[in-house]
Amino acid sequence: MEKGTAAATNKAKAKVVVVMGATATGKSKLAIDLALRFGGEVINSDKIQVHDGLDVVTNKVTASERRGVPHHLIGGVHPNADYTVDDFRLDARRAVELVLARGRVPVVAGGSNRYLEALLDGDASFRRRYECCFLWVDADLLVLRRYIGRRVDAMLEQGLVDEVRGFFRPDGDYSRGISRAIGVPEMDAYFRLLEAHNNNNHKGDDDKNNNNNKLRLRVLLAVAVAKIKANTCALACRQLRKIHRLQTLPGCGWTLHRLDVTAVLAIKVGDVIGNDDAERAAWEADVAGPATRAVAAFLDDNNNDTRAHDRCDDDKDGFVVMQQAVTTTAAAADCCGLQLEKAVVARGRRGFVAMEPPAAVV
Repeated sequence: MEKGTAAATNKAKAKVVVVMGATATGKSKLAIDLALRFGGEVINSDKIQVHDGLDVVTNKVTASERRGVPHHLIGGVHPNADYTVDDFRLDARRAVELVLARGRVPVVAGGSNRYLEALLDGDASFRRRYECCFLWVDADLLVLRRYIGRRVDAMLEQGLVDEVRGFFRPDGDYSRGISRAIGVPEMDAYFRLLEAHNNNNHKGDDDKNNNNNKLRLRVLLAVAVAKIKANTCALACRQLRKIHRLQTLPGCGWTLHRLDVTAVLAIKVGDVIGNDDAERAAWEADVAGPATRAVAAFLDDNNNDTRAHDRCDDDKDGFVVMQQAVTTTAAAADCCGLQLEKAVVARGRRGFVAMEPPAAVV
């Protein structure tokens, strides 16, 4: 296909913004910010958040956090139902069509990269109809790990234990539905002992046994919390590996616009002295601002010079190619099993962080 024909084809395509990244990097917040700035609606691509229930454990955005932005595919699926990749592809495509029919911008956001890949790379009709702008919210993994620990602690304060207790079943299946969510299987041993402890109390067991059980319960809860934190960090590493793989898909990998949220998270965990104003300023400077400029250029059909300069083959010519970027420090790369290059301290002409090309994955 010649360049002129490809350009004409792309102009006829509807626009979709895609926000991706590891867990706890602020994907939902950025999606909402962009939806407010460009008249959009958010389409969730998290395979666990599509289920009803466990709002704290699954970290669903609250009504106040949504700030009036319509959200799609948040809840609505029975907690025990299996929600497949094909289910998501069908529902997400319908949601995109619905949002566009209202003259608004679809903003797809979530951490289930396999689901995103199925929709954006595995669905030929979607590629033919839509042009996508990919935004990757990334962070130094050492900082992200500390922030994940703080976030799990906050979830405990918000009622994680009581919430999961309502879902506990002695014969529970942790391989399907919302029970797969990190925070549910890790609590199993704690709730089993708690149930036994409560039954023994009803039977009038002596104080010594009760005190022993209380001590064991505290230990088991601490172990469960540690597992939740460790498994969430492991999830972040798996998500990062998948994102890097998406950049190297056969034919034409996804090239992503990297937005570095490290400074924001560093303030949150106390690595850098700052207050709420400093956190908001860092978010605007490093994440929301660059993302807004990228999306504005992407949505502007008449501003081709500020859009990405390259396109893929005929099947994928709707996917905007942006600067390649990788992360982070050697230590963080080691924890993910990746051999990645460090960032080059430089800024692109649109304020994007310029990065060295990725090293081969070993």
